[in-house]
Amino acid sequence: MKAYLVGGFVRDTEMKKILGTNITPKDRDWVVVGSTADEMIKKGFTRVGAFPVFLHPKNKEEWALARTEKKNGKGYKGFDVDFTSSVTLEEDLSRRDLTINAIAKDPDTGEIVDPYNGRDDIQRKVLRHVSPAFVEDPLRVLRVARFSARFYDFTIAKETMEEMQRIVDAGELKYLTAERVWKEMHSSLEEDHPKIFFNVLRECGALKEIWPELDALWGVPNPALWHPEICSGIHTMMVLQQAVILSPKATIRFAALCHDLGKGITPEHELPSHKGHEKTGLPLVEKVCQQFKVPNEYKQLALKVCQFHLHCHKAFELKSSTILKLFNQLDVWRKPQEFEDFLMTCEADFKGRKCFENKIYPQADFLRVTLHETLKINTQVFIEQGKKGKAIKEAIDAERIHIIKNIKTEYFNT
Repeated sequence: MKAYLVGGFVRDTEMKKILGTNITPKDRDWVVVGSTADEMIKKGFTRVGAFPVFLHPKNKEEWALARTEKKNGKGYKGFDVDFTSSVTLEEDLSRRDLTINAIAKDPDTGEIVDPYNGRDDIQRKVLRHVSPAFVEDPLRVLRVARFSARFYDFTIAKETMEEMQRIVDAGELKYLTAERVWKEMHSSLEEDHPKIFFNVLRECGALKEIWPELDALWGVPNPALWHPEICSGIHTMMVLQQAVILSPKATIRFAALCHDLGKGITPEHELPSHKGHEKTGLPLVEKVCQQFKVPNEYKQLALKVCQFHLHCHKAFELKSSTILKLFNQLDVWRKPQEFEDFLMTCEADFKGRKCFENKIYPQADFLRVTLHETLKINTQVFIEQGKKGKAIKEAIDAERIHIIKNIKTEYFNT
């Protein structure tokens, strides 16, 4: 029995050595050669999951038996797996997706085992598949896109992109589960350059298969006055990148992706105008959230941004009573933090346009201050005045409108 360090820990350690990156290697994974499941259990390891993966009895790190995989069906589950003690380290590494992920380290000697030249590809900053078996797992299309978002200055080898296109053309993506797709997408949204994930998927044809409503935005024109970049798809990617600048929250970044989905179904004779795209986009947001089983907090913010982002942009033009209605629809009294996320996404939408990146967005501060002041209203005052039931609500609403009017006046006079 011999154990080797493998996976992201080894990759990131080598990147730090070769490229001088500031990546901090995280969880350590191990592959075990020359052992069996029974032997691992006898040594105190705990088996987890369907594959021969075990938790170390002391530090709980993952140890997996070396294995090979042979395609026997569709999707990423259709494999025959061999994890007998005769499987070699090189055979195990050959089933991995990218050469940079197919590097192992002997913890006893420090020797690096790199049969597929992963370190050379780190030096060249290239994402390259390990073997022809790459096409057997459709999940690898999304994984390569995610690694492109993480290592944003790396390029995808031409032959690897061609293999990704082969997977898409073969219809393999339809066999991916919603949870798998969302996991890769969510991980990409947490990176500093998530737009690369979607651009890569679009380049290989995968975005059209996975999220056709988003893919449909490319080539759809906007009015040049407000969108010098013209294309709705380009605009959405610019909004996503602005969301990255404004917040680390994946909820905000997902809402940025969804805010203009309605533009993809605007009748051609109405272009480049998109009247009512906020409402027509709502079913598309619902659809993608159901399709990917998106968590409810992501869905709720995305729906609110889709429906009300133009209200935010036009905040200074709205009547005070309309602003109060907007607050009620956004449920700001119970969810002030979600309202802050709403404002950030709207600001990202405003700045996510060519030549708008450095413009100020006072609407967000105006609505932020307005909510802060209206939240100070003390209900007890109206109760002490003898008001009851509906009369209390009417008095509170009247006071809120009064406060909003005063704040608007201050903003216009400064």
